[in-house]
Amino acid sequence: MSQPQTESTDRDHGFVKALGTVDALFIGFGAMIGFGWVVLTGEWLNGAGTMGAILAFVVGGIIMCFVGTVYSELVAAMPHAGGEHNYLIRAMGPRVSLFGSWAITGGYISVVMFEAVAVPKTALYLFPDLERIKLWTIAESDVYLTWALIGTVTAIVIAWINIRGVKIASLVQTFVVSFLIIVALLLLTGGLMGGEAANAEPLFTGGGAGFMAVVAVVPFLFVGFDVIPQSAEEINLPARKIGKLVVMSVLMAIVFYVIIIGMTSLAMPAEELAKHDLVTADALTAMFNSAFWGKMVIAGGLAGIITSWNAFLMGSSRLMWAMAVAGMIPAWFGKLHPRYRTPVNSILFIGVLSAIAPFLGPVALGWIVDAGSPAIVIAYFLVSVAFLVLRRNEPTMDRPLRIGGSGNGGFVIGVISVILTFLLFILYVPITPVSAQLAPQSWIMFFAWMLVGVIFMFLLPNGVKAGPNAENELLAKVQARRKG
Repeated sequence: MSQPQTESTDRDHGFVKALGTVDALFIGFGAMIGFGWVVLTGEWLNGAGTMGAILAFVVGGIIMCFVGTVYSELVAAMPHAGGEHNYLIRAMGPRVSLFGSWAITGGYISVVMFEAVAVPKTALYLFPDLERIKLWTIAESDVYLTWALIGTVTAIVIAWINIRGVKIASLVQTFVVSFLIIVALLLLTGGLMGGEAANAEPLFTGGGAGFMAVVAVVPFLFVGFDVIPQSAEEINLPARKIGKLVVMSVLMAIVFYVIIIGMTSLAMPAEELAKHDLVTADALTAMFNSAFWGKMVIAGGLAGIITSWNAFLMGSSRLMWAMAVAGMIPAWFGKLHPRYRTPVNSILFIGVLSAIAPFLGPVALGWIVDAGSPAIVIAYFLVSVAFLVLRRNEPTMDRPLRIGGSGNGGFVIGVISVILTFLLFILYVPITPVSAQLAPQSWIMFFAWMLVGVIFMFLLPNGVKAGPNAENELLAKVQARRKG
């Protein structure tokens, strides 16, 4: 249970400190466990083999651990809403901060839109007659009004919950993540009791390209631990402990995905897996010989959708709020609800985008995943660089959680994080045989979002330098420009 706490309000910004240990941990972990494990596990197993897929997630998870470790020191040193925004503006100035913050915000919003499309896709498994009143066809995929409205209505409900306050949102998160853990335990039990080791063959397939294709989706599936820093001003815990929760959430996600992949592979032969759409659900059905258990997995998928959706709406809205307060994007996004003290306009903006997403149809799932992943990796790379810059430029900065001790261990971790995130981004660029092949629609979404961020960058005032007072200096210049 969460630690006893008294709600207090931040004097500067009005956020309510209502989150305890479990609340914060489940926000980060729940953000990483969306719906991908239900719909994509079969692709991972077919593309890389059982051990290939598991190894890809372990390798990707290790990369995220290095990044998470970097984040843990930064959030402990700067426990403010907006996460990356604060680290980047202090280390490298407002333009880099805006570019990185805009990138990660786009990644977060892509997850929210993904989940809005995943909801009706999941509902169709439970209600096969859901598709009524055909609207149009996108990329050979039909879009139905009744199907799309399921995602739109859910988007409205999630936005409403988040506007009502972080405590209500965290209560929903804690309850749903608990159910998600139960589903993972069911899969573990099913695999151990009803699975066959022979079904796990082939252990490796697809060669280097298959392995890299799975590694390439890891940033999208592991993004979420960094939602904890976005909500730092609403966590009623010591800064040092907030930092530790970041790494703990990543380790929990690695264990979860390894269990899902391993146990699903034991359910049926590989050639059978390829015939199933929601392979994880069908795997548990086969292991327990009952359709009821498959529906339990689908319920777990819905739980994952809610936890991921809820967490990323929290994170992206706080990032947009932080950028707006600093004068980087229109001030409209910086408005807090007068009663609930939540960034209401940012929530509404993201809520509208997620409400529209289902009308792109089920094919949009792949486009959105691929568009968000490189944006996320860009932000991780910049934060890793910021970590090194701050270690060099501000060695005496107060760091309640100093990774690597007082020696060069922290610097080494930072360098490794920089190298790994750079290599991860290279995976998306079609320059090698093992590069991930992103659809043209994904690149259009990615470049369109980043272009808007670049435009905002050129509108920022000149002369603001990095450092502890960078945000205040930028805000002063923005206000002076408006008065002039």
